[in-house]
Amino acid sequence: MKLKQLVMKRYATKEFDGKVIPQDKVNELFELIRMAPTSFNIQPWKVKVVTDKMTKEKLFPVSWNQKQITTCSHLLVFCADNDILGLVDKLEKEMIAAGASPESIKGYVQMMRDFAKGLTPDQALVWAQKQVYIALENAMLGATALGFDSCPMEGFNSAEYHKILKLPKNLVASVLCPIGYAADKPLPKLRFKKEDLFF
Repeated sequence: MKLKQLVMKRYATKEFDGKVIPQDKVNELFELIRMAPTSFNIQPWKVKVVTDKMTKEKLFPVSWNQKQITTCSHLLVFCADNDILGLVDKLEKEMIAAGASPESIKGYVQMMRDFAKGLTPDQALVWAQKQVYIALENAMLGATALGFDSCPMEGFNSAEYHKILKLPKNLVASVLCPIGYAADKPLPKLRFKKEDLFF
């Protein structure tokens, strides 16, 4: 399926049929998400994958009682990772392991560290959350390409998700993407005219 077809076919599914997506397809989606671009390639996000019914039921009331949570196959909880300096250190090690010499990347790594040190905690979170949404787009279009459906969701209580999922301190649940097979039908797409958006 071409990109244009994927974009036009994808929609925000409001209810899934409960059928479980085969794990090989889920793994393919994970790889597409993993390849999402991020600023500096720091990759300041992680995805908590929720599949068990009990946890979904706990999350349901703190997700505005939206059916996607309990009817999806997998609930992908996209978390911003605000430990930017820690991620820079990790990326440096990965670059060296991939064959880069420490000297050749020294300036780039220092630039990333300077950037991270210049952020307040609130700025670090906002910056990381911007990167999360790039990965989310890969998840939504990837799901459509692989033959199942998805729904981007901001309607949930992030603090309660943190408690229920026992997330580490550096991770902030930022956006949800339940995936599965749709039990509803898409409505015609409604968007503003090009003249209203491009100038």
